[in-house]
Amino acid sequence: MNISVFASGHGSNFQAILNAIHQRVLPARVSLVLSNKSDAGALEIARAHHIPAIHLSQKQFPDELSYADALARLLKEHDVQLIALAGYLKKIPVAVVREYRNRILNIHPALLPSFGGHGMYGHFVHEAVIASGVKISGATVHLVDEEYDRGPIVLQKTVAVDERDTPESLAAKVLAVEHEIFPLAIKAFAENRVSIKEKTVWIQ
Repeated sequence: MNISVFASGHGSNFQAILNAIHQRVLPARVSLVLSNKSDAGALEIARAHHIPAIHLSQKQFPDELSYADALARLLKEHDVQLIALAGYLKKIPVAVVREYRNRILNIHPALLPSFGGHGMYGHFVHEAVIASGVKISGATVHLVDEEYDRGPIVLQKTVAVDERDTPESLAAKVLAVEHEIFPLAIKAFAENRVSIKEKTVWIQ
């Protein structure tokens, strides 16, 4: 399966996906890495592995339709079958979401449906988790639809929230879980072990 990784930051989840591929755990190939930031670490990782790495931002286009068209063309040119949002901080255009329905996965640093939605990313999530007083957090892999963090859940894994945790220490624990479950979720799709009915996901 050809996958495209979208990332806005350092690319640690992208690196976890690459590691799983290199270890022959994940039967997939990264055919394209895309970022809305020209200096994203994920682009550097991609170039080091001779993977096409492209900076594409809506700011480069006069309107969302032009941007969506350019993005769709890129995905087709690189024969992308699945999109993995690995710390990607921009909303995917609706036209692309519909074109790749049930083929876009996102990793979120909390247990959805809690602590999700617009503006809930990175340290904002972990600050909200700690402020709420909950004892368990974790990571969620979910399918992307037209709403932030509302698509069907594919995989989740929990971590304990200690009373001494800071947003930084909690982020480190959750990130380790993200690196574990994101490749596993992609693997299930690559091996055709996923069934989706009425917004519910089953993995065989």
